[in-house]
Amino acid sequence: MKIDGTRSHDRATELVLAYYAAFNRGDWDGMLALLGDSIVHDLNQGPREVGREAFAAFLQRMAASYREQLHDIVVMVSPDGARAAAEYIVHGEYLADDAGLPAARGQKYVLPGGAFFEIRDGRMQRVSNYYNLEEWIAQVS
Repeated sequence: MKIDGTRSHDRATELVLAYYAAFNRGDWDGMLALLGDSIVHDLNQGPREVGREAFAAFLQRMAASYREQLHDIVVMVSPDGARAAAEYIVHGEYLADDAGLPAARGQKYVLPGGAFFEIRDGRMQRVSNYYNLEEWIAQVS
């Protein structure tokens, strides 16, 4: 498939790839710019958070405890561009204790993850993240 930016699913693919490129650069403002004002964020095995401010706070919490890069990103998009999914491999380092999780000692981890997206008006309206928490805990314990 040639991505030419004129089809809805091409634009959605570009949006998801831009989101992850910003993540890998640590460009939180760049990530936030791709989200709708009322972004719905489903945390892995956690609560649903709503709004760009809540998402920004989540990014700050993550940056305080983790250093991560996503590799081998694969994006799949519905023909109408309204929904997308991504699968990737997380390469990370656990920097500081995160509430309710094992103590951080700079442990490194590698595990697969994925996300689902709803896209409307050229912005992400929902991001739902998934990874195997038990596998992550086993790697850092």
